[in-house]
Amino acid sequence: MIFARRVVLVLLVSLASLLPAWAQPLLLVDRTNLQVLYAEDAGKPWHPASLTKLMTAYVVFEELAKGTVTLDTPVTISRNAFNQAPSKSGLAVDSSVSLKDALYILIVKSANDIAVAIAETVGGSEANFVAKMNDVASRMGLTGSHFVNPHGLHDPAQVTTARDLAVLALYIEQSFPQYMPMFSTGVVTLGKARMESNNGLLEGFAGATGMKTGYVCASGLNIVATVDRGGRQLLAVVLGGSSGRERNERAAELFLNGLNGRVNPTGQTLLAMANSGGAPTDMRPNICGPNAAAYVKAQEALFPMGLKDQPSYLTDKVAVREYTAVDLGRVRNNIALPRPRPAHVPMFPSQAVNVESAAIGDVLRPGLATAASGSVPMPRPRPADL
Repeated sequence: MIFARRVVLVLLVSLASLLPAWAQPLLLVDRTNLQVLYAEDAGKPWHPASLTKLMTAYVVFEELAKGTVTLDTPVTISRNAFNQAPSKSGLAVDSSVSLKDALYILIVKSANDIAVAIAETVGGSEANFVAKMNDVASRMGLTGSHFVNPHGLHDPAQVTTARDLAVLALYIEQSFPQYMPMFSTGVVTLGKARMESNNGLLEGFAGATGMKTGYVCASGLNIVATVDRGGRQLLAVVLGGSSGRERNERAAELFLNGLNGRVNPTGQTLLAMANSGGAPTDMRPNICGPNAAAYVKAQEALFPMGLKDQPSYLTDKVAVREYTAVDLGRVRNNIALPRPRPAHVPMFPSQAVNVESAAIGDVLRPGLATAASGSVPMPRPRPADL
């Protein structure tokens, strides 16, 4: 039996060598000093899929800071929003939720209808909102990123890199830490619906604090994840996984290597890392095309963590954070039908609080607004130990 398994493994590995070679971008960053602990093709162009929603959320956070919208602003499902492909919220046309609830559904459920509804509400139109997304990308120095829509459903021109996604995640954490509980939430309930995150680290890896997963055929399975554990603050990006299992387990492996000292700083900071340019990789043939079954089997042989009867890095028992959203009812002519909303204590302070994270740079980038001031500082160095 053991011999037979070895033969199968050899055959699968051999098969993998016959398939087109796809570099899988991987990145591990120490958030306290921005040191790159591990990087593999981190500047390679890639389709972001629903990791796009990190930028969608950031644009909303900026508009909240400017006061153009509030967390109570109603977000209504238009016909255009309703017609988006899954994943979806299940809300009917003309139904509304508060912007706060919409953000939770956007981040946890990764609902594409909500992404469009948010864009229409905050930007006035989807096109105007996408323009804001690209403006932010430019101001952040995300030289490998371009956005065409707010949800991440596939468009050949929608592209990013692992490096850019890490920078974006750091901006979210440092500029708007009051919203970080959204990214660490594992379940949102809406009526009878229970919407669960695909981030397996939130329930299986102690110290996981977020952030977002994504998948389309052309990208494979992606994740941006953060962990605070043992006094360390780490960020990992995994792009192009062949399955949710592989994506989540690879992120956990990166974290454990960083936490246990099995990787050393590369001597490069995140911002010094360059994007490589070129055309984005298209994973469709290996994820959804004729090579898919063989490719997934080969990847399972090369990286079996988390498969049945195999060890896993996701063995911790973590209490999952839950949030309850409320359907405000159908809206016509901006008049909502009466619907009681349960009282709740606001989760977020009115002003951003300081977090111990390293600086993305020593200067302010103009035009990035915070809730506390007119400009967003780039991630800051924490004071030296005395």
